[in-house]
Amino acid sequence: MIIIGVDYHPEFQQIALLDQGTGEFQEKRLSHPEEAEQFYRALATADQKVRVGMEASGHARWFERLLAELQVELWIGDAAEIQSKRARKQKTDRQDAQLILKLMLKDDFRQIWRPSWENRDLRQLLWHRHRMVQTRTRIMNQLQAVAINEGLRCKKRLWRAGGRQQLESFRLAPWASRRRQDLLELLDQLTPTIAALNQAVEQEAEKNPEAKRLMTHPGVGALTALAFVLIIGKTDRFQCGKQVAAYLGLVPLEKSSGNRRRLGHITKQGSSLLRFLLVEAAQVTVRSLPEWRTQYFRLLMRRGRKTAKVAMARRLAIRLFWMWRDRRDYELQRSSVRTQDSPEQAMVCSRTPRN
Repeated sequence: MIIIGVDYHPEFQQIALLDQGTGEFQEKRLSHPEEAEQFYRALATADQKVRVGMEASGHARWFERLLAELQVELWIGDAAEIQSKRARKQKTDRQDAQLILKLMLKDDFRQIWRPSWENRDLRQLLWHRHRMVQTRTRIMNQLQAVAINEGLRCKKRLWRAGGRQQLESFRLAPWASRRRQDLLELLDQLTPTIAALNQAVEQEAEKNPEAKRLMTHPGVGALTALAFVLIIGKTDRFQCGKQVAAYLGLVPLEKSSGNRRRLGHITKQGSSLLRFLLVEAAQVTVRSLPEWRTQYFRLLMRRGRKTAKVAMARRLAIRLFWMWRDRRDYELQRSSVRTQDSPEQAMVCSRTPRN
């Protein structure tokens, strides 16, 4: 077997190669993509099994496709965990490739979960829709600024027929008028595009049974449910809800020593998109469920609005995880907790884990 440790960069890769049959050791620097593709295609023609190991990278999709086409085994490890096993203080591309090769030979290279190609493509749908909405929001904010500078402050009414007619009727300087026209044209182009993307997200969520189950929870729509299913991937990857919260970066930083415990802001590891969607969905849940609303205002008074929002997002993520893992929909049941807003019934999950 040929084992290769790869230190991957967008423009090139440094490799450390060991042929276990002959004991031959090589080090090479391969430029992307021509030289690297020729090298691996030449290895694939030989009658030997090839195993490649590398750190997780966000710019190696073409390389993964190439190895899958050539039926070359690919191991991908956590970059932070690999770095923690580096003993020397010096860091070069050669040493990084040698370290990965050494860990693979010692069977100390822990592989991370990799989503399927279909999963990755659906994630592109979510990210594309998210970026389009962000762009539209920036355009709308600029048009609001134009209206306010002309003495018109009508907030959401600006996007109705009457508000837009008022915005277009202002007499502006030549370049200010050109800016207003261009922004309105961009807004008209983005609105149907976002509507089509929203429809595609809803269709994909309807096809996914797990996403449909999560959508039964108040405040969770097709976008949040589909994003949760795609990014979490498999429930058996996590043993409890706390691990899900840590995976999504919804737990605080900790630098404790001795008898002193020091907690900081949340780690913000994992998917920023899903973290954003959970915070938004949790606000809808707070408005829908009295029990959540009570806990939210309690945290709000103690820790502030931002901390309370993140705490409710963490609770929502754990609730969705257990609904998915236990294969239980959100149900209307009698609750032992009575509130002034709902003296008879309250929305509760059929099974609420303690985490």
